[in-house]
Amino acid sequence: MNILYEEDGSFKVGSIMTDNTTSLQIESVSGKRSKVKAANVMLRFSQPALGEFMAQAESLAAGIEVDFLWECCPPDEFGSEQIAAEYFGHTPSSLEAAAALIRLHGAPIYFHKKGKGRYRAAPPDVLKAALAGAERKRQQLALQARYTEQLSRFELPCEFTEHLQHLLYKPDRNTLETKALEAACAATHLSAAHLLQHCGALPSTHDYHLQKFLFEHFPKGTGFPPIELSAWGELPLAGVNAFSIDDATTTEIDDAFSVEKLANGNWRVGVHIAAPTLGMPRDSEGDRIAATRLSTVYMPGQKITMLPDSVVQAFTLCADRVSPALSMYNEIDGATLEILGHESRVERIHIAANLRHDTLEPLFNEETLAAGKLDYPYANELTLLWNLVQKLEAARGKPSDNSTQQIDYNFNIENGPDNENARVSITNRRRGSPIDKVVSELMILVNSEWGRHLAEHGFVGIYRTQQNGKVKMSTIAAPHQGLGVAQYMWSSSPLRRYVDMVNQRQIITMLRDGAPAYEKNDTALYAAMRDFDTMYTIYNDFQKTMERYWCLRWLLQEQANVEALSPSSLDETTSHSTRLQTSAAESLVIPQAGERDTDSLREFLVDAIVLRENLVKLTDIPLIFRAPSLPELPVNTRVQLAVGEIDLLDLNIQTRFVATVEETTA
Repeated sequence: MNILYEEDGSFKVGSIMTDNTTSLQIESVSGKRSKVKAANVMLRFSQPALGEFMAQAESLAAGIEVDFLWECCPPDEFGSEQIAAEYFGHTPSSLEAAAALIRLHGAPIYFHKKGKGRYRAAPPDVLKAALAGAERKRQQLALQARYTEQLSRFELPCEFTEHLQHLLYKPDRNTLETKALEAACAATHLSAAHLLQHCGALPSTHDYHLQKFLFEHFPKGTGFPPIELSAWGELPLAGVNAFSIDDATTTEIDDAFSVEKLANGNWRVGVHIAAPTLGMPRDSEGDRIAATRLSTVYMPGQKITMLPDSVVQAFTLCADRVSPALSMYNEIDGATLEILGHESRVERIHIAANLRHDTLEPLFNEETLAAGKLDYPYANELTLLWNLVQKLEAARGKPSDNSTQQIDYNFNIENGPDNENARVSITNRRRGSPIDKVVSELMILVNSEWGRHLAEHGFVGIYRTQQNGKVKMSTIAAPHQGLGVAQYMWSSSPLRRYVDMVNQRQIITMLRDGAPAYEKNDTALYAAMRDFDTMYTIYNDFQKTMERYWCLRWLLQEQANVEALSPSSLDETTSHSTRLQTSAAESLVIPQAGERDTDSLREFLVDAIVLRENLVKLTDIPLIFRAPSLPELPVNTRVQLAVGEIDLLDLNIQTRFVATVEETTA
């Protein structure tokens, strides 16, 4: 005797070996023996043979019309054998009973299961709704299949256009588009970004990274609503002409300096800071915007400013203008250059010049200072400031820049950053130059002194403290051990950082003997400090991401230059800014051993320094990556690597170790 039984929602057959009333020992068609509960047995049969029964029953079930079967059903609950007899018009055979059972079980929309072999026909309205839902699902699956097929052929479905950003940066796995994209990615073995790039959906690789950042942190865009500045009244005009020192691309000029000879033989050195808080009091529209953005976002070739251009232009310390400023005047002993006193004012200041790093540094540097060359504008003033800041640095016992051996890198993007044909140049200069030291030391001076004045007058501020090597934001005027000062705050870049705006409000109200803009334990102050710390880290990480992107673009650019050169035009001594070299019989994309069969292409080689294990940094651009093929070498060993595939979406680079160039001592 054989049985048809239910197991895990499906029907199976087996021959009875032992019948124990409540359970049966059976043997399947394959010979596997198992135990089946008697409650799971649907029917017993002897014909047809066990190996043929399910195939014949399923074939017979496929011929049963579900709609007609549903019409044959009584309104109440029924058994499968009852409806089999109704459908076939006679007492059903084992096969007919099994076929009816299989058909009932396989159409849950039409027949609702109520127990072992028992069902109830779905009410007409319920059936109609269920069929409509099933049809919608069928259409959706067909649409999803079309999407997947198109994407697998690297064709972008027109319906995807409005969903691209969400698909790339925040996919919803419940949508058809995401399901189709994931299926296409699995079929093509590509990531979503790479697949959509193949489909032509990404305007540029640069746009991919920028839009990801904007999607996450600027969902409403980077534009500004119109802002009306508050009136700040008439301010006294300072009797000095000031000058600023900034990069060539700087438009938010926060600080400037002045040098004046006093009648008593001393000098008066002024540090002048742009004062946007005069036109944007606390909780004004402009303040709310700045509190949302918290900082200017920098990246090679462009930036997202914290303040609208109209506000920046109203307060930036631009040449040939008179601008409102918060000034600190320091009287300097004419002989010893000791600081004799400080005086702070809110005033108007005339900006006579904006000195730029690229034109000033060749004139104002260690060599020209040592030679006593003073044949450039503001040479006397800069020389005095240089002598002053050296004394200030010595008095603190700390360098104004703790990374004097660190290199700063400047990125210049030609033809626009969104252009795939844009050209990038990367230049570098060592930190701690006279220009750097003059600016940084005077900023340390005012940020430390204004922080001290606030604390002495009982005004709360946002300080940067460093103790036991850890830097953090605090409302307590605690020491900054790294700079060697008793307190230090950010207040010298109010056009670019919101914390500086907050502190500037406190300083100005203190100077005017007014009530503090922020009282102690003000929740707005703590919120500003917390939010700024978070966003400043995010913005810095994004800047590093974009610098890495442009480093890789630069490598591709130089790689193309090497490829364009013929072997005869290359000299063994040829080198670029990162000691780029070529060698004959090597392919640009590094081949496997035994595949190098051309002399017309050149391998692209770069020099790098081992940082630790297989982590390396290219010698003259700020690109750090892992080189898995690197052997175990001491830190600071100079190595030569062959550049392989560069991925501008994942920001990865593949290299192969070539040789050790030299070893240096840390």
